[in-house]
Amino acid sequence: MSPASIARPALYQEVAERLRQRIFAHELAPGAWIDEQALAAQYGISRTPLREALKVLAAEGLVTLKPRRGCYVAELSEHDLDDIFPLMALLEGRCAFEATRRMKPADLRRLVRLHEALERQAAAGDAGRFFEANHEFHSALHELAGNRWLAEVLANLRKVLRLTRRDSLRLDGRLRQSLEEHRGILAAIRERDAERAQALMHAHLLSGRAAVARVRAGRDAPERRHG
Repeated sequence: MSPASIARPALYQEVAERLRQRIFAHELAPGAWIDEQALAAQYGISRTPLREALKVLAAEGLVTLKPRRGCYVAELSEHDLDDIFPLMALLEGRCAFEATRRMKPADLRRLVRLHEALERQAAAGDAGRFFEANHEFHSALHELAGNRWLAEVLANLRKVLRLTRRDSLRLDGRLRQSLEEHRGILAAIRERDAERAQALMHAHLLSGRAAVARVRAGRDAPERRHG
């Protein structure tokens, strides 16, 4: 390979990305056993790159490797969520603060365009696309904050939270509530009020935690009635 050549991603990295997206889409649901033999056959690969891919996902917190039992898609407990969401709220709030202080006119126009996508998906009642537009909005703020360490930590935590957060937007009224929260954050950014942007973003993340709790409580209710 010449010095100017660009190496292709290793096979296990491609496999990890495919599995990652299937986990995010809940095609591989939280708690599900991962059938390594079936996946290897499906992808036309040996089990060696598949196992390397699963090690990558385990390091990201997306799967759990259990000795002599195999690999399972990770499940987040209530304790996990109570640990993660307040941390995310602090970090996302700081991101909003820094981004507001550094914001240039072109950056603000970019955020407005991303927010307009949120408005469209909310009007259409499309929770799935709203979730993706929301991800892009937050990712843009991470970038605009200009702190790569903060962005990296947030990116890793957001991967884990994608195990559970999508369904909360299907909770009655949550999509509209999330949109209103985003409107407030954007308004604070427009007004260059970094402290208010930080406070609103912090509250937005904790509101998301409350929504996830309501979804889980609703799922558990039939079990409690019939258990």
